[in-house]
Amino acid sequence: MSTSHEPLWSIGELAERAGATVKTVRFYSDQGLLPAAARTSGGHRRYGRQALERLQLIRSLRTLDLPLPEVRRILDDEEAAGRALEGALDSRLRELGSELKALRWREAALQLVRDCPSAQRAGRLRLLGALNTPPSTAPLARFWRTWLPARMPRPATAAFLDVAVPQPPDEPHPTQVLAFARLHAMTTAPCPGGRQPQPEIHRVAGADGAVLLYAGLTEAFELAAPYLRRAQDPQPGEALDAYVAAYASAYRSRDTQEFRRLLATRLSAEARLDRYWELAAIVLTPPGSRLQPTPGSADDWLRAALRLDNAGAA
Repeated sequence: MSTSHEPLWSIGELAERAGATVKTVRFYSDQGLLPAAARTSGGHRRYGRQALERLQLIRSLRTLDLPLPEVRRILDDEEAAGRALEGALDSRLRELGSELKALRWREAALQLVRDCPSAQRAGRLRLLGALNTPPSTAPLARFWRTWLPARMPRPATAAFLDVAVPQPPDEPHPTQVLAFARLHAMTTAPCPGGRQPQPEIHRVAGADGAVLLYAGLTEAFELAAPYLRRAQDPQPGEALDAYVAAYASAYRSRDTQEFRRLLATRLSAEARLDRYWELAAIVLTPPGSRLQPTPGSADDWLRAALRLDNAGAA
């Protein structure tokens, strides 16, 4: 509300003081974001100092790329303006983070196609064309859900997916983009015969046994990971004991030397997903670094440790 001593400005004068254009002032005024303090007898709008401050705030908020609805909410909620602004900024930062990640994936994908031999470009374009940017892990999660027992409880399934599905890096190298694209192609390809084969352990252990198995395997893989990071050779020990205990609990058996021999034989006949884990390790590993351990590489290390243990016992 203006007073008789407050100077009033026309749209042009307000625009000049704010360093804005007349078109900008008129737009915000028409949107109801910049109410006039008064009108002349001819109906022309007049604005006071409060309008100048409000216009400067609007322009500052728009400089942060906040949409008009968020600007309106901040201006209208004077008592909670601080919280409203903080919420709007957090929301916009999340959006920008997603946009930046998408741009980095597009950049790496362009480099991947540009730098490959011309004979490979068509194939790489087909691989990349199937991906969103940034890519979704949903197809990989669906692949594993068809692999797991159908009645496996949701928390146990979620825990397994956390370790089995590699998260796309925020700033990928072209090799990581290619590896993820190949993972996507692998997990979305039709299975021979129309149905993905289930491991024998699932049929023997059932859903309840699989819960015990994967919980125990997660512990065993975590124990084996330091050895893998140090590139140490497989060896019996705590990690192998946890590995065998996971299968023993799933089969409702005991960890004996006879069980270990039978387990090694049974594992050798199971279906393998070596290519999946090779690609997952590339996705997880920054270029130039030692490959990060995956459940697949940990499983290989533990199987080798089991063979050594059985050989020693024999």
